[in-house]
Amino acid sequence: MASLARTLPFNPLFPSRPRAQPLSLSSFDSNLFGLHLYNPNLVNSNSLIHAAYSSSAHHGSISARYGGGSSRFGGGDYRRSRDARQSSNEDDQALDISTIKSATVRLIDERQNMVGVVSKSEAVKMAEDAELDLVILSPDADPPVVRLMDYNKYKYELQKKKREQQKKSSANRMDLKELKMGYNIDVHDYTVRLKAAKKFLKDGDKVKVIVNLKGRENEFRNNAIELLMRFRTDVGELATEEAKNLRDRNMFIVLIPNKVVAQKAQESLKKKEKSAVNEVSAGV
Repeated sequence: MASLARTLPFNPLFPSRPRAQPLSLSSFDSNLFGLHLYNPNLVNSNSLIHAAYSSSAHHGSISARYGGGSSRFGGGDYRRSRDARQSSNEDDQALDISTIKSATVRLIDERQNMVGVVSKSEAVKMAEDAELDLVILSPDADPPVVRLMDYNKYKYELQKKKREQQKKSSANRMDLKELKMGYNIDVHDYTVRLKAAKKFLKDGDKVKVIVNLKGRENEFRNNAIELLMRFRTDVGELATEEAKNLRDRNMFIVLIPNKVVAQKAQESLKKKEKSAVNEVSAGV
């Protein structure tokens, strides 16, 4: 059997694919990465890659990048880099005195006192002597207005004010909390929702109390109306009624915090905290 195997010619069921011939190009034009290649001696893929690398080295870095979060054209990195470039451009414009074509400027010193109209060179010298930045405030004025300041400190103060304003606006913002009830809600569930509504109102949020009537439940509309009015009464002085709808199947009332009562509650809480601190200090 072994001798028979040696004498029979090898004939596989699936013939092998013909081997690919090496690439022979007399010229090659490519739009790949914006490169134009021409090399009559290119004979294979390795030389093609080498030519592309050499061409990019001569003509600068490849500027086209596609896909992925780290690319120039996609993901949050591009937006962040765009914002950083925009901020950098604004800084460059504010500090680039060469953009002022006028020979004179209206100068404000570091204490925000008006110095008056001086020559541009004199303003630059004053900034250098004081070791401060000469910042352009109004480039289109006649003459342009500039000011002596520590620009980094100025930007920090602006960012600080912006954060404080955002904090105040978020503190004054009212969130809308929704509480849903059935017209035949039991006593326990009603008490739970009433307690939640009072907590939301004390925290400064709006409360929308909803009673939905489905199908034949519309026959008990009066029960639903009485339930909403009872809820409004039980909330008491904590809230005032902002809006209501007692006509449709989806009935509701919107309650907003009573600012006077909320302020009194906060003052009372502060007094209690202060008295507790005093008692602890006296005990020590």
